[in-house]
Amino acid sequence: MSATPEADLPDEDAKLVALARAAKFRAGAVEGAAVRDDMGRTYVAATVDLPSLHLSAVQAAVVAAVSSGSTALEAVAVVSPAETLDDTDRAVLSDLSVTTLVLTGPDGLPRAGR
Repeated sequence: MSATPEADLPDEDAKLVALARAAKFRAGAVEGAAVRDDMGRTYVAATVDLPSLHLSAVQAAVVAAVSSGSTALEAVAVVSPAETLDDTDRAVLSDLSVTTLVLTGPDGLPRAGR
């Protein structure tokens, strides 16, 4: 077994998983996400659950990227207790032509049903 769950992923994707895990745990949130845009910049976010605003971690990370000028995303890592990504998040990622999606559990181990 690898020293860390991310060790079996390509280095850049493992970095995204580590950032997403850190965001999730730092915020005490349900999910964490990290995205890498087509220029190599990364953006990280956690679930936002306020009385007047609800965003998944994917949506929040995409908002950070797009509001910073990104128009396309190469990769997304999501740390979540869910077994699959929901349709709304998939639609958001489709809008930005995401080519790589890594969905892991809170332990950083990739999920089968990405």
